[in-house]
Amino acid sequence: MRKQRPIVPIAIAGVAALGLAACSGGAASGAKADPNTKVNITYWHAYSADSPEVKTLEGVVIPAFQKLHPNITVKDVAFPYDQLHQKLLTSTAGGTLPCLVRSDIIWVPELAKLGAITALDGVMKDYDSIAAKTYPGALATNVWNGKHYGLPLDTNTRVLMYNQATLKKAGVNEPPKTFDDLRALATKLKGSKDFAFADNGTSGWNLFPWIWSAGGSVTDKDMTKATGYLNSPQSVAGVQLLADLHKEGQVPDLILGGKGGVDTSVGLPKGQYATILDGPWMFPIFQKQNPDFDLKTALLPAGPGGSISVVGGEDLVMTSSCDHQAQAAEFARYMLGEDAQTAMAKVGQMPVLADLGSKLTDIEPYYGIFAEQLKTARPRLPHPQYPKIETIISTEVQKAFKGQESVQQALDSAAKQVDPLLAG
Repeated sequence: MRKQRPIVPIAIAGVAALGLAACSGGAASGAKADPNTKVNITYWHAYSADSPEVKTLEGVVIPAFQKLHPNITVKDVAFPYDQLHQKLLTSTAGGTLPCLVRSDIIWVPELAKLGAITALDGVMKDYDSIAAKTYPGALATNVWNGKHYGLPLDTNTRVLMYNQATLKKAGVNEPPKTFDDLRALATKLKGSKDFAFADNGTSGWNLFPWIWSAGGSVTDKDMTKATGYLNSPQSVAGVQLLADLHKEGQVPDLILGGKGGVDTSVGLPKGQYATILDGPWMFPIFQKQNPDFDLKTALLPAGPGGSISVVGGEDLVMTSSCDHQAQAAEFARYMLGEDAQTAMAKVGQMPVLADLGSKLTDIEPYYGIFAEQLKTARPRLPHPQYPKIETIISTEVQKAFKGQESVQQALDSAAKQVDPLLAG
């Protein structure tokens, strides 16, 4: 997921220690929860405390579930997004995993290969009927080696968010619709204290929309080779757009990893940034922090390849050591139900239930632009080595932004390092 997501303090609801109720052992596959057995199940997630997400989970969703299942106590633990992945890896090695995890979609193949999570289609007898209600693209992020290791929980993508007042100062009436429009906006803002575009890193979440929209790709279709794809002329052109704007002083140093500029959630409403890319969770955040700011959105500026953003979201997975599979499965069923999906949709978490599609704009009007962008959005590589692949690409591209290498050299080097990971 981002980040992707705002960094939030660790929040623990009714948990005395992080390892409480960490599970070991197993339960009968597909068994129904025994209503007479009182158990605690622990749920790790990275919902944002900067928005109403955690408050809604703890104050609305979990209490409603526990009212239906009074003998199942759900103890949720919130982590900053950028710490949860490492926590999962260290806890896998240490045997201190919880029963359930809200996992970024890009972590699922890695966790499955490590044996940290269990195939839900082997645990829940009704898995297929639940999965059939979700978007196929979101469901596909749970597949590794022919098995489904989770259920999609929420989905999202990034769209262009802009400050109309900053555009007006530049003499522009509309947000940039193309790469050329973005370059033109940068030219008009040159010499001012404002930036044409800002982002907070060079991860796949940040870079891939520009690569894809330029007509490039990261690997071949079967994810066996990066050379010839990641460093193709089209891929280079997508990254070069951002590198050129950064060199011209129209993209702040924030893109080098969160340093050298104010956060996008601050800079956009203040007018320092004309445009950013972000997801639906930003609406409640802006509403809370800047209620007078009129946040506007548009599709990602199109390049030769079109307007192609990145699919984000989280999956709900069960750890292989969970001692209360039946009870954990009941919570999973509830989280995929309309009540829980709608409650979280109201605070910026886009539902995965396909039959809610027509109701999205009734829940929140701002979902319309994200639904439109999702029509062409693509997922990052569903590969166990993706975290390493992303680190390589990000590190090499930062060298180009710092002027240590050309974009071509950076992507050549990245592709050469990624190839062995794909082959392995």
